[in-house]
This record gives sequence, C-alpha cells and structure tokens, in this order.
Amino acid sequence: MPYARLSSYYFFYFAALGALLPFWGPYLLERGFQPAAIGVLMAILVGTKIVSPNLWGLLADRVGQRMPIVRLGAGLAAMGFVGVFWAGDFWSMAMVMIVFSFFWNAPLPLMESVTFNHLGARVNRYASVRVWGSIGFILIVGLLGWWQEHAGSAIIPIVVLMLLIGVWLSCLVIPDRGHAGGQQTQLSLRSLIRRPEILYFFVTCLLMQASHGAYYAFYSIYLESHDYSSSVIGALWALGVSVEVIVFLIMHRFLERFGARRMLLASLLLAILRWLLIGFFVDVLVLQLLAQSLHAFSFATFHAAAIHLTHHYFPGPTQGRGQALYNSIGFGVGGALGSLISGGLWSSAGPTMTFVAASLMAALGWLAAYGFVDRAERY
Repeated sequence: MPYARLSSYYFFYFAALGALLPFWGPYLLERGFQPAAIGVLMAILVGTKIVSPNLWGLLADRVGQRMPIVRLGAGLAAMGFVGVFWAGDFWSMAMVMIVFSFFWNAPLPLMESVTFNHLGARVNRYASVRVWGSIGFILIVGLLGWWQEHAGSAIIPIVVLMLLIGVWLSCLVIPDRGHAGGQQTQLSLRSLIRRPEILYFFVTCLLMQASHGAYYAFYSIYLESHDYSSSVIGALWALGVSVEVIVFLIMHRFLERFGARRMLLASLLLAILRWLLIGFFVDVLVLQLLAQSLHAFSFATFHAAAIHLTHHYFPGPTQGRGQALYNSIGFGVGGALGSLISGGLWSSAGPTMTFVAASLMAALGWLAAYGFVDRAERY
C-alpha cells in the first residue's frame, strides 16, 4: 500500500483547510465584509459539495478511473483560487469562491474510494492514513496564527494557494486503484438510498455538519470579539485537531469493539455539549479548552464511523457515488445550511443563541441516528 503517498494528499488537503477555516472569516471581516455576507461566502465554500462530488463521482464510476479526475480537480482548484487576489466586492468574491470550491470539493470523495481500495480488507486502518490530514491542519493552524500576528492577514490567501499547489503535486504520485472485481453488485444506487437506515444515516450526517456551521464560520470571530489573540485562537483550533489525531490513531479499536452506531450516537451527544460550552462560556478559557477537546468526538469519531458505514453501504461500482453522496449531503447541504442559518442568527439573535441552535441540530441528528441507523448491525 502506498501509505506515504496517500498520506501526503491528506496532509496538504487538510493543511489548506486549516488555513481557510480558522482564518478566512476574520480575513473577510478585515476586508470589510459583513457577518451575513461572510455566512453566505462560507456557505458557498461548502455548498458546492452538493453538486460537484456527485458529478465527478458519477464520471469516475462510469470510466473506472479516479486519480486522473482527482489530479484535474486539484489543479483547477489552485488556478481558480488565484482570483481571490483581485476580488474586491461581494459578488466577485462569491464568483471566485464558487469556481474554486467547485473543483476543490470534487476530488476528496474519489480519494476516499482510492484509499479504501488500497486498504482492501484492512478498512479499519483508514484512520491511520487520514490522521496525516489532522497533522497538516495542526501545523498550519499553529504556524499561521503566529505568522498572521507579525505579517498581517494578507498572508492568508498566499499560504492557501501554496498549499493548494501542494495538494496537486501530491496527486501526481498516487497510483489509481479500482474496486475489487469480487465486489460487483446488482444493486442500483437508487435502491440503496431508499433503504431507511441509509436515508436516515444521511439525515444524521446533514444535521451534524449543519451544527458545525456556526463554529466554522464564526468561532474565530467570536473569540476575537472577546479579546483572544490570533496566537491563542490558532492554539485553540490546533488543540481541537490534536485530539482528533489521537482518535484517528485508535479509532479502529473503538469501531471493532463498539460498532459505528454507538460511535455516531456518542459523537452527537458530545457535540450538543460542545456547542453549549462555546455559546455560554466563551470567556472561560478552561471551558473553551474542553470544548475544543470535544472536537475529537463531534468531528473525528463521527467522521470515521460515518465513512466506515458509507464504505459498507455502497459496494463495488457504487463506491464513488456513495462517498460523493456522503460528502454532498453532510458537508455540502449540511455545511451550507449551517453557515446560512448561523449567518442570519449571528446579527439578529446573537452568538449565544446561534450556538444554541447548533446544539439543537445535533440533538435532532441524535434522534435520527437512534431511531433508524443500524439498530441491528455492527459494522
């Protein structure tokens, strides 16, 4: 298995995400964009996941090749992002974000399929490859928070562009790998997604990612408004992903012992607690440290369990589109919905109520998972 080459893709991809998520909102605020506009722009960043992964997943499943499409998407994403340096108003920035994120969001589900196909029967070891994405995120968040304090926010788009180029270069050395011939199935994608446990699994993913909308779009802005420095903000983000690393390293043991259903339910409960801690106790640093530690569950544990279920739900020729649906519905529809709702609530109801709304979304996700997702299965 090309462990190092697969890991390099995740390293650069999530390092670029680490330069975007904590710092893009404050960067836009400094450039004069209002909170509602920032919410829309952040929604665009994830909203193109609704369309692009499905189009590219369908193409990859039909032609039987994934890596050429991954390489194309990575290259076009880097080229599209260059427009950020000239976008001066909301509409031009929105257009750049649409073009960039359309190509940025498309290849990741295909890479997930390639990774699982390289793993073969060792699917529980996915987390040991994905952990390098968390490491890349941590390094960039920590370094960029310190660098921004000294050089200003103008460095943010420069660093993002450099990392996008790194993503493209990493794609060039990863060999393609299709699904095993023995995995052929007569089930159509449409018949699969009509199964109640799969339908409600996607509802659960949508609600969980929607609950993260306020966090991704406004957590750094919220901390800045309460006099946290850029270094401390970067350190808090890095803490969240540091505990994520630990989870990814040991997640295969939890999946084997408890199953994906229990992991989903525990993650959703702890997500409710996390958003309430952020909403009501932003001034208490020790509770923010606790809230960020819960990222190990609200993201890492949930994602590892969800992608494990997706791999089992969508066998053989449906792999690419199955992973694309998981990304599109969860991170795309859910992420965009969460960003739009939080953007509207932030100015009208205030930060605290915005995070209360996030906790309610996670609670609804828990109800959907408890009632329908794999009650009789242990994947």
